Amino acid sequence: MDKEQVRNLAKLARIELKDEEAENLTHEFEAILDYVGEVKEVTDNFTPPSSGGASKLTTDDTLRNVFREDSNPHETGIYTKAVLEQAPMKAGNYIKVKKIL
Repeated sequence: MDKEQVRNLAKLARIELKDEEAENLTHEFEAILDYVGEVKEVTDNFTPPSSGGASKLTTDDTLRNVFREDSNPHETGIYTKAVLEQAPMKAGNYIKVKKIL
């Protein structure tokens, strides 16, 4: 980034710059852009780790969810009585809660 680009950027941002400030900003912007380039190199070569088997990298390095079939689904309502016994308030076969709206 050269001094002219810094002046143009300052003009677009409606900031008045002195020659000394423009020179300093030129060097600072160059340092920032160099650092961003280094970070980009690292991130381009980075492969994210798999998260505990819940997701999987495919051959094209995209992350996909991995699903499994339920091996032993339970009957509907099998836990209803146990849950209702522990609820502080109930109405029929439902847990009653305070109205919040």
